[in-house]
Amino acid sequence: MRTPHPWPRALGCVAVTLAALLVAAPPASAAEDYQAEDGAVSQGGVFADHAGYTGRGYVDYLDVAGGFVQLYVTAATAGTVSLTYRYANGTTGDRSLDITVNGAPVASGLSFPPTGGWDTWKTTTVNATLKAGTNKVRATAATAGGGPNLDRLTVAEPIDTQPPTTPGAPTCSGVTANSLTLTWGAATDDTGVVAYDILHDTGKLAEAPGNTTSKQLTGLSPATEYRLSVRARDAAGNVSTRSPQVVCTTEPGSDSEPPTAPSGLAVSQVGTTSARLSWNASTDNVGVTAYEVRSGSNVYATVTGAPPPTGTTVTGLACDSSYSLTVVARDAAQNTSPPSTGVSFRTSPCSTDGGIPSGITTISTGWSIPWGTAFLPDGQSALVTERDTFRVYKVALDGTRTQVGTVPNAVSTGGEGGLMGVAVDPAWAANHYVYFMHTASEGNRIARMTYDGTGLSAYTVLVQGITKNTYHDGGRLAFGPDGYLYATTGDALNGNNAQDRNSLNGKILRMTTSGAPAPGNPWGTLVYSMGHRNPQGLAFDRNGRLWEAEFGNNLQDELNLITPGANYGWPTCEGACDVAGMTNPKATWPTSQASPSGIAIVRNVIYMAAQRGERLWRIPINGDADTVGTPAAYYVGTYGRLRTVTKVPGADQLWLSTTNADNAGRQPAGSDQIFRVTIS
Repeated sequence: MRTPHPWPRALGCVAVTLAALLVAAPPASAAEDYQAEDGAVSQGGVFADHAGYTGRGYVDYLDVAGGFVQLYVTAATAGTVSLTYRYANGTTGDRSLDITVNGAPVASGLSFPPTGGWDTWKTTTVNATLKAGTNKVRATAATAGGGPNLDRLTVAEPIDTQPPTTPGAPTCSGVTANSLTLTWGAATDDTGVVAYDILHDTGKLAEAPGNTTSKQLTGLSPATEYRLSVRARDAAGNVSTRSPQVVCTTEPGSDSEPPTAPSGLAVSQVGTTSARLSWNASTDNVGVTAYEVRSGSNVYATVTGAPPPTGTTVTGLACDSSYSLTVVARDAAQNTSPPSTGVSFRTSPCSTDGGIPSGITTISTGWSIPWGTAFLPDGQSALVTERDTFRVYKVALDGTRTQVGTVPNAVSTGGEGGLMGVAVDPAWAANHYVYFMHTASEGNRIARMTYDGTGLSAYTVLVQGITKNTYHDGGRLAFGPDGYLYATTGDALNGNNAQDRNSLNGKILRMTTSGAPAPGNPWGTLVYSMGHRNPQGLAFDRNGRLWEAEFGNNLQDELNLITPGANYGWPTCEGACDVAGMTNPKATWPTSQASPSGIAIVRNVIYMAAQRGERLWRIPINGDADTVGTPAAYYVGTYGRLRTVTKVPGADQLWLSTTNADNAGRQPAGSDQIFRVTIS
């Protein structure tokens, strides 16, 4: 805890005002320090009982909103500078400050996150414009908890906020079984490119210095497709949009001999959602590197090692369901053995609470990346968006569809952007409002249109300023039981955005139907929660709590229970981590089993559509607790990549759509479908 100080609270608006309103030297190219204790202090005091401060002490704000520290900074000429505050925050919550210069807002709710203790000091920086002469620089506590302990202000050259340009399209050469050379066009930057990140899909594969435009990639797997792109970084951490993607396949390699088939496959410890498999080791001329548990071509588990173990517990199985599984062995050259002899078993009966998927029916075909689904209030039809065509359709319960229009100003990013989420106003019968999240020329937008039952009109932009990128665009929209509109935004391939509370990226937003911050938002802005990488699914449970599904990077995908003002950790954390001030997920999956998109809740059970995992996850909520039970997977590999799952109003049913026509699915346009799933 912050050390208590015996100042009289009755001092009110001006608890302490120091007489020393010092005018420091004009900021030049060298940084100038301004001690907080030498400024005007309202509703705070100067103390020196925590170690690590500079000067004579630091300012400790009272635990109320509105207290401030004001420093007087003289500039020889007008221009932009950086304001860097050194502070300590020993709480577990953000102690944000509103920064103004000469009364004009510079940053509302500038984040001062926990530092790990009152003796631990960190910095937060923002750019500001000074006039020639004396400037009043004020930092005002924006929350009821007051501000952090403030040590000093450093005025220096402005920080760099401009990202590099996009690198040129890459090409591959010198391809072997285990390596290739990637070459790309140079990016430019106002301060210089310091590094290039080389990505396979969205995961970082390698890094190259900023003064080079090629990189030999080694340690690759033979006969493997790599989908490569490049992004540039500067010294300030600004990241460019990624280059176009090139697909390169490594050579088969000299080792063409597969391992022998595993033998003696046996099953034991069969439970409701899991079973234990064991087998005898395979042999290989070079060495076995992995075993895969399969049903047909669908992989249920992968075991690696040198050598890999000869047994594993397969989890995520559906209850009261029959399975026939085999095991294959792989070597380093990606040679795969014949399958073992199979084993068959049936998992234990289901719990009656919550129900399970009992039937699936195709209701509509011929789609190309159906992205968002939102039912109209009567529950008899839904609006469905197509991401890359920007079309909006009305779809009846029997699957009959009619195009009702397109969304103006929508553009593609060549990756995950385009026309994404859709939501129907709870008062649609009276106002006919519907809402879309889409990519536009300048970034991602949230827009409102009028839908009169037959067509779309009256396009109105509600929210702009959401940075777009090829990937990590978020895009889900949902109305909460409070009547406000919630939206997910990705970090636009820049993890720093997720921790910048002044950025709309890497967040869940909450707004009125006019696009204004909803009353009760934690910082008075659109931001409802932060620290998200690429949040996708949104759904509210029977208690009005908000659940969210989120793409991880290379390790863990997440299911989160969202609370206002919480920080969900990205990029510091991926999955669960023990970091003060960051909120852990309620469930995680390896990215190969999930890559989640939409979620929906039926009978207190969360259903999560998985793209890369090609399955529908069932995750029961434990009653009214904030925990979940054991996840189970349905339709593994049966229908391909699954994107959106939506509850059918008034029925224990879901609509489930595929996304096989996207860049990762590589199926032709028109190959996607919408299914009806019955829960019983």
